[in-house]
Amino acid sequence: MSGGIRGSAAIVGVALAGLGEAHARSSEEIAIEASVKALAEAGLTTRDVDAVFGALPGNSNPLSALLIAEALGIQPAFTDNSRTGGSAFLSHTLTAALALREGLCETALIFYGSNQRTASGKLVSSVQPFTYEAPYAPLFPATSYALAASRHMYEYGTTREQLAAVAVAARAWANLNPEAFARGPLTVTDVLASRMVSSPLTVRDCCLVTDGGAALVMTRAERARHLPRRPVYLLGAAAATTHMNIVAMPDLTRTAATDSGRRALDMAGFAVADIDVVELYDAFTINTILFLEDLGFCAKGEGGPFVESGAIAPGGSLPVNTNGGGLSCVHPGMYGMFTLVEAVRQLRGEAGERQVPGAQLALCHGNGGVLSSQITNVLGTEATL
Repeated sequence: MSGGIRGSAAIVGVALAGLGEAHARSSEEIAIEASVKALAEAGLTTRDVDAVFGALPGNSNPLSALLIAEALGIQPAFTDNSRTGGSAFLSHTLTAALALREGLCETALIFYGSNQRTASGKLVSSVQPFTYEAPYAPLFPATSYALAASRHMYEYGTTREQLAAVAVAARAWANLNPEAFARGPLTVTDVLASRMVSSPLTVRDCCLVTDGGAALVMTRAERARHLPRRPVYLLGAAAATTHMNIVAMPDLTRTAATDSGRRALDMAGFAVADIDVVELYDAFTINTILFLEDLGFCAKGEGGPFVESGAIAPGGSLPVNTNGGGLSCVHPGMYGMFTLVEAVRQLRGEAGERQVPGAQLALCHGNGGVLSSQITNVLGTEATL
């Protein structure tokens, strides 16, 4: 199946801001800095923007698109701050592409910013345990992901060492990225020996708690070719949701990525074998294993041996989370935007030591809630149109 938005819109500017620790800065300030930097990279200014998409953390202003537009002096024709958790930004690209195609806007800005680490020092979530879970005092959301990990171990023989291999691979990529928050040696033994959070997940199986922001700018494809940076085109996008609360998840070892990934790739006209670089929402090590299976990069139940083989680490057969991911680069509460920024940099050949040679196609995958909202984007260079 082809889609009418395939290649009709392109990302023309990306930027990061406040990574790691951004002392004495608000989430809004971080998002604004990233937005201005992304526009400057695109050769544009706030005067060019007529559509604003984005979100701020759960404890921030719920009308975040209106707030950031006002702060930047933009009076947009189109705004959207709908939230599906950390996956939201990969749905914003789809909505922006539709709005651009239909002539509802000319320049779309998508933003995120969070001061989670310096403001609270802990993971902040706008979702709380479901009524039936609360009496058991789960560590939310870690316990939900621990349930999925435990079930995967039971059904497929996945080991704690294989989960740890995901964190080790992420750290190896982060060691090639000067912007990554967590760098330095990390071994499987280190991961297993770290503090237990929610069995079988240790603290090194869990994402970082950092500050950080990101933004990107999209225009129609024909305009993108006349702007300073090489355009990166949205070739396919799809979303799928099976539940909100983990108690309602039909199968703890299978996510809606099986659906979103298939439809996004069908729209793009490519198969998983064609993908050069993969950017996944790795809030926990089990995420990477589940998504690699559900998106089709390996068979169900084979994710553990696949990551243990070194396939997703630098030098492996499938470059995954090349910036270090949420496990070692940055995780300011919602990570989806950072998958997109890293993919764009890879496809433009701007990733420095961690650059994947000849990368033309990237798959980005967002996760929201507790394995709830799954959203896939396929991005490509001009050669893939």
